Amino acid sequence: MKVLGIETSCDETGVAIYDTGAGLLAHKLHSQIDLHAVYGGVVPELASRDHIRHLPVLVKQTLAEAGMDVDQIDAVAYTAGPGLAGALLVGASVAESFALARGIPVLPVHHLEGHLLSPLLAADPPAFPFVALLVSGGHTQLMRVRGVGDYALLGESVDDAAGEAFDKTAKLLGLGYPGGPQLAKLAEQGRPGRFRLPRPMLHSGDLDFSFSGLKTAVLNVVSAPDWQSGQAADLAAEFQQAVVEVLCAKALAALKKVGLKTLVVAGGVGANRCLRETLDAALARRGGRVHYPEPALCTDNGAMIAFAGALRFAAGERGAQIATVSIRPRWPLAELRPPRPPAA
Repeated sequence: MKVLGIETSCDETGVAIYDTGAGLLAHKLHSQIDLHAVYGGVVPELASRDHIRHLPVLVKQTLAEAGMDVDQIDAVAYTAGPGLAGALLVGASVAESFALARGIPVLPVHHLEGHLLSPLLAADPPAFPFVALLVSGGHTQLMRVRGVGDYALLGESVDDAAGEAFDKTAKLLGLGYPGGPQLAKLAEQGRPGRFRLPRPMLHSGDLDFSFSGLKTAVLNVVSAPDWQSGQAADLAAEFQQAVVEVLCAKALAALKKVGLKTLVVAGGVGANRCLRETLDAALARRGGRVHYPEPALCTDNGAMIAFAGALRFAAGERGAQIATVSIRPRWPLAELRPPRPPAA
């Protein structure tokens, strides 16, 4: 089965084709960083319009790269949520229209399920069960994963997600958009310890996170009369170290709680070099291992949606019989269930 995957949840337009027999055949990605940079963040209306502009082109380019024609696509999967409502509607409309015109099945896919399963696309994928740490601009969650659709929430952020805290802190330091990667780059030039920032909820006794107070602590430092811009690299390094320490400690606690030694890290923050090095070393000391998506698949992309959809299609799941543009801007991952064939 050859599945066309479409991702338009926020500010990246992704298209891919996944073959259940041959693997990932092609994928294309358009980023809107330059479009939103002047505003310092994503403008939803502009994001939607840009998806409309680029999605049809990317579909054609992806088909060409795979050496395929439209009639060779067997099914379509698209991101139905969570995400920006307008952006999601673009992808959903194109996917449902494509499937209706071709008379093929279409399936709405959960954006975070795509991220969570994306490490399975690697050459050496993890085996079920495992603990997943989802870290992105909008979500920080720990999940126990027993199989496709079999997810149990272990802990999550009670306020700002880790990626959101990175972006907001970058703004406080006068860095451009997207802030998270620029803050991480600046942190490599500094040394943690010059400033002492809190490690929120590090000893809370549960697996939840909180990063809003950490951002406020940075605001207090840069608002002080003796603050100097030349200290920004050290402050960035301390902030990054604080976030990494909390993420690592909670992930290890989650593994211990469920009795597993395999950790999967997905989402944009999962590409952070400091986080990877810290987690790799910590798991190695405990006889465990961390799995990540391929570098090109860490951010939002169509490949993870095509793959997640293909796994559900292969298990017999199908979408609605009548074409419906269905989106869920808010959609808890824990609501998902294992794929089930349609009722006879």
